[in-house]
Amino acid sequence: MLISKMAAEGGGKEMNEIKTQFTTREGVYKLLTHSEYSRPNRVPFNSQGSNPVKVSFVNVNDQSGNGDRICFNVGRELYFYIYKGVRKAADLSKPIDKRIYKGTQPTCHDFNHLTATAESVSLLVGFSAGQVQLIDPIKKETSKLFNEERLIDKSRVTCVKWVPGSESLFLVAHSSGNMYLYNVEHTCGTTAPHYQVLKQGENYAVHTCKSKSTRNPLLKWTVGEGALNEFAFSPDGKFLACVSQDGFLRVFNFDSVELHGTMKSYFGGLLCVCWSPDGKYIVAGGEDDLVTVWSFLDCRVIARGHGHKSWVSVVAFDHYTTSVEESDPMELSGSDEDFQDQIHFDRDRANSTQSRLSKRNSTDSRPVSVTYRFGSVGQDTQLCLWDLTEDILFPHLPLSRTRTHTNVMNATNPSSGGSGGGGGGGSGSIVISNNPGTNGNNSGGSTPGNSLPTPLPRSNSLPHSAAAAAANSKSVAMDGAIASGVSKFATLSLHDRKERHHEKDHKRNHSMGHISSKSSDKLNLLAKTKTDPAKTLGTTLCPRMEDVPLLEPLICKKIAHERLTVLIFLEDCIVTACQEGFICTWARPGKVGLLSSQNQANSPSGTVV
Repeated sequence: MLISKMAAEGGGKEMNEIKTQFTTREGVYKLLTHSEYSRPNRVPFNSQGSNPVKVSFVNVNDQSGNGDRICFNVGRELYFYIYKGVRKAADLSKPIDKRIYKGTQPTCHDFNHLTATAESVSLLVGFSAGQVQLIDPIKKETSKLFNEERLIDKSRVTCVKWVPGSESLFLVAHSSGNMYLYNVEHTCGTTAPHYQVLKQGENYAVHTCKSKSTRNPLLKWTVGEGALNEFAFSPDGKFLACVSQDGFLRVFNFDSVELHGTMKSYFGGLLCVCWSPDGKYIVAGGEDDLVTVWSFLDCRVIARGHGHKSWVSVVAFDHYTTSVEESDPMELSGSDEDFQDQIHFDRDRANSTQSRLSKRNSTDSRPVSVTYRFGSVGQDTQLCLWDLTEDILFPHLPLSRTRTHTNVMNATNPSSGGSGGGGGGGSGSIVISNNPGTNGNNSGGSTPGNSLPTPLPRSNSLPHSAAAAAANSKSVAMDGAIASGVSKFATLSLHDRKERHHEKDHKRNHSMGHISSKSSDKLNLLAKTKTDPAKTLGTTLCPRMEDVPLLEPLICKKIAHERLTVLIFLEDCIVTACQEGFICTWARPGKVGLLSSQNQANSPSGTVV
C-alpha cells in the first residue's frame, strides 16, 4: 500500500503504477473516482477480440442545467447516461437507455448536436458487420437501419459522423477503405447499388449512385489502400481529413471532392486524426508511435512528437487551453474567454493565416503568442499532453542548438520522454527547467550551464520555399552540431545515420506487408510508386526525422491497465477510457467541485489505490 500511495502522489518509480493526478503549468489534474462510468456492475470487461470502447457526448440543453449526456459501447452493449462530470458522482444503476446486440457489436457512434433536445436525440451507431443504426435513446426508438442487408458494404464500420451543419446527412467509413454519404430521409434499396465515377484522382475515386429514384448511398468514396481508420471534418465543415491503413493522411475539399493535400506516416498505418480549433493544423497518430503535426496552409509536416511506446489510438486538441493572443510571447496560457474572442473560424483560411503571420513579422505591432494544446492516448496505456508553440509555428527565427539536442536525444531514448515523470523529462535527457510543472518547449531557448555551439538556424525550420535551397548548406552544420552532443544518437556519424535509415526503410517495408491491397482492384492507381515507403521518405510527404522539429510531451503518464481508446477535452475536465470499459473523468485545475471532499474509495478498475 505504501508504494501504491507513493504512486498516487506521483513519487513512485515503477512503470506499472497507475497515475491518479498529473501537473502542468495550469495546475493539477485529478482523477475523480466517483465520476467513473462503466457497465452497471463495474466489472472489468474481457476485451480480447472486441471492438474499441468509444465515447460520445451531447448537450440537450434541459432546464435542470445538467444537460450533458454520455454514450459508450462496451463489447455487445451500448449505454446512454446523464453525465454529471465534476459536479456529482455517477449513478450507474439508472442508465437512460441500454442495448445489447446479438451477432454484431457497436464500433462507433455520433450524436447530431443540431437536433438534440431534452425530449429527443439522434444517435448514429456503426457496427462490426457493416450496418448503421439511427436510434433515439431518450424516446428509446430505433427509427432506421442503413445497409441492413449489407448490400452496400460488408466490412466493419470504423467511423461514423454527422455532416456538420446538417440535420440529415452523415458519413460512414469502413475497413474496406470505402466511405459512404447517406441521407436519413432516403432508403438503401433492395438491390446492390450501381455506381458511376464522379471524380478520380491519385489513389482516390468518388462515385455517385446510379438509380431512377434517389437512394442511399448518395456518394461512395474509395480512398487509398486498406482500411480507412478515421476521418474528421474541419471546424468550418468545408474540409475532410482521412487517415488510412496505407499510412496516408488525405485532406479533401468535401463539397468539391478535390484532394487538398497528403502526408505519409513514418511507417505503418495512421489510426487517428484531428483538427486544431482554427482549422490551420491537423494532428495524426498511428503505428509509428508518433504524433505528426501537418500544416493545412503549407501542406507539409511541421513537427513530430515522440512520447508513446506503442501505437497512438486517439489524438485531440484541447480547445479550452489553446490560446492565440497578441501579448508578450512568454505569456503562453490564456483563458477560455480570451481564446473564444481571439480565434476566429475564418472561412478564408489563407487570409486569416497570412494576416496573423504578417502581424507576427511586422516590427511595429506586438508579437502574437500562439500555443495549441493537444493530447494523445495509446495502446501503451499512456496519456501524453503536447504544446505546439510559436517557435514551431513561426520557424523563421533562429533557435538555440541546445533545444535541438534535447529533442533529437529523446528520439532514440524512449525512457527519457516516456517514463511518466514530470514535464522536465526522465533520466538521461537535458532538463531545460528544474520545475517539473513546466515544459522545455515553453522555457527559454538555451540550456543554462551547457556550452554548446553557437545558435544556428535549423534548416528544417526555414520557411518552406527556402528550406530546399538551404538544405545542402545547412546539413553539414547540423551534422557537426548534432555530433557534438552528449547522447548516443547525437554522436552518430553521418554514415551511421544513413545506415540507420536504410534499416528503418527495411523495417517499414516489412511492416507494410500485411496491408491488404484488394481495394486497388477497384480504382486505377496511377502513381503506384508513391505508396512505396522507400520512395516517400525524405520528401515533403514524409520528411526524415532530423528534418522536422521533434516535440517532447508536457506530461506522459500511465493512466490505465488496458489500452486507451478515448480522449475528449471538455470545459471542466478531460475524459479518457480504456478497453476494460472504464470511462474516467479528470478534473481540470480548480474544477474538482463537490467531489473533492469525498473520500477516495477503492475502485474496481484499479485506477486508484
